[in-house]
Amino acid sequence: MKLGLVGKPSVGKSSLFKAMTLAEVDIADYPFTTIDPNVGVGYVKVKEVALEFGKEPNPRHGYYLKGYRFVPVEIIDVAGLVPGAHEGKGLGNKFLDDLRQADALIVVVDASGKTNEKGEAVNSANEDISKDFEFLLHELDMWIKGILERNWQKIARLEMQKVKSSEEVIADVLSGLKIKEEDVKKALLDTGLYEKQLVQWSDDDLMRFSKHIRKLKPIVVAANKADTPGAKERIEAMKKKYPDYTIIPTSAQAELALKLAAKQGLIEYVPGDSDFKVLDESKLTEKQKNALEYIKKNVLDVYGSTGVQQLIDTAVFDLLGYVAVFPGGSKLEDKDGNVLPDCFLMPPGSTALDFAYRLHKDIGDKFVKAIDVRTKKVLGKDYVLKHLDIIEIMHQA
Repeated sequence: MKLGLVGKPSVGKSSLFKAMTLAEVDIADYPFTTIDPNVGVGYVKVKEVALEFGKEPNPRHGYYLKGYRFVPVEIIDVAGLVPGAHEGKGLGNKFLDDLRQADALIVVVDASGKTNEKGEAVNSANEDISKDFEFLLHELDMWIKGILERNWQKIARLEMQKVKSSEEVIADVLSGLKIKEEDVKKALLDTGLYEKQLVQWSDDDLMRFSKHIRKLKPIVVAANKADTPGAKERIEAMKKKYPDYTIIPTSAQAELALKLAAKQGLIEYVPGDSDFKVLDESKLTEKQKNALEYIKKNVLDVYGSTGVQQLIDTAVFDLLGYVAVFPGGSKLEDKDGNVLPDCFLMPPGSTALDFAYRLHKDIGDKFVKAIDVRTKKVLGKDYVLKHLDIIEIMHQA
């Protein structure tokens, strides 16, 4: 699974990427700090199920902290987009193409309103921060439309020759965007274009269809720099304007400061929490004390969190609908005595058999039954996995 960070330059994307991954990246207040996409590992936050059995886990991947398992997901920080990117402006289509591999997008907007459409600093704040979002949606629409236009003769010819159906030929062209045939069919039906031959489509038809395809890409909005003056009011206005999107007030700088302080042993902090605990105040400099007080007063007390962990969790669990599933046996331990070392993120609708194949092809091929470790109930191969299931797979030797 991959989440893509996208937005115009200088909205704090690189800071957000570092706050999510603690990766070493360039952070600066000028456009195109990021040239090539940064790729790192972030983590979704999952309630630790081992605690139900009075045990602490030994994660093989990710980590355990204060009652939670943090499960790794891939994060891609794509360089900033500017208006006209689909025409090659800024650094253009290269960055749009980097987004192909993302399962969901985290769109970063500047809640301070202190940057223009090119990511350049401005003196007076722009009160309508939704413009950051709108231009980006337009760029994605035009990018998809451009992909279709470049292949339109081929698409129309194949349909005319009855080689494939409309949805099949369009899905082939858009497969790199992880668009499936059933997605295309639904878009054709929803836009009223299902019965219309492709050769008869107008430019408006193509634009309308492209917008519908773009809406299939799950998006959560990070309203970054949420602690700046007037940001809360700007964010509320954007929420009212776009009620169908999840918009999360975010302070990447606050999250980064808290994680680095925790890493240095100065505070106790669980990502996503509404507070932190100072471990030894005598070890803090005056500057560090002031920074922590600022974060507490202007971020955590106002919004309940820095928003960074919520962005990842919302994208994975709410938008994509994934579930976290633990493989385990009656003792909850592997052969080396590690307690529930693994946790897998499974797509919505995944079955016990899908889970068996996720563990290993041979286990899937030789599947006999699954067992719910909590209830000891026997589950068939068609059992649909639920979030926080602990499943033992029985298979032939």
